[in-house]
Amino acid sequence: MRRIIFIVIALFVFQFSDAQGLLAKTEKDANYFPMKASNTIAIIGAFETEVELLRNKIENKKESIIEGIHFYEGILNGKQIVLIRAGIGKVNAAIATSLLLEHFHPKAILFSGIAGAMNPALSPGDIVVAKQIAYHDYGRLSANGLEKWGTLNPYNFTKNPIYFPCDSQLVLTAVAASKKTILKNIDAHTPQIFFGTIVTGDVFLADSKKNKELREEYNADATEMEGAAVAQVCYQQKVPFLIIRSLSDSANDSATLDFVKYGQMAAENSAALVLTILLLLN
Repeated sequence: MRRIIFIVIALFVFQFSDAQGLLAKTEKDANYFPMKASNTIAIIGAFETEVELLRNKIENKKESIIEGIHFYEGILNGKQIVLIRAGIGKVNAAIATSLLLEHFHPKAILFSGIAGAMNPALSPGDIVVAKQIAYHDYGRLSANGLEKWGTLNPYNFTKNPIYFPCDSQLVLTAVAASKKTILKNIDAHTPQIFFGTIVTGDVFLADSKKNKELREEYNADATEMEGAAVAQVCYQQKVPFLIIRSLSDSANDSATLDFVKYGQMAAENSAALVLTILLLLN
């Protein structure tokens, strides 16, 4: 009898401990995701020129500094927003996005900035709104080239998709906004807004040969240095996102000179589309 009682007590303790562990795990997992989104829309840019155009239009502006990064809250085109300059590169973009989610719990994130064209039909001043976005420098590199891998979700260590899909409702809003946005001409070119695929890597691409290779490998329309990192964080945290890129160059042998020549105008066109999207968002 004493042995039976011991076994019963042991089973109870084990089940209780297991239940506690399961509860702790459930509560811990729940903290990975924003439990209740605010009514705030977050806007991220990489360069100062990309964000100052929007920052100067914010009403009731409030600045706060978190971990050394400046956040600007207020009203922009009738919407409650928080604006941040993330800096260049994937790590900076991921850090900025994580801080946004942790401290502001935005209901959506818009990444606005400039990029290089890969689609030969596109020119400086045109805008590419991503339907999907991928890393072009993540995978296994061998003599046969780069084998594309999906990143690992750190919450359950399952593979993320290679192409992160932008939120379908935000894409539809951007489609509507594209018909109402007036873009500035660059030289004699009247800019257009396209919807397609963007690729991200920690390089400023200025090589025609590599441009062609990546275009063929990913069927990409534009390349930049931050968007997929923002997309991965948002995808894992289940936050709607949209990547908007205005083209400053063609990511070819003349990319550096074109970036200097057209960068400011491209940033202005990207900001114009963001403002129209804000007007149309619920």
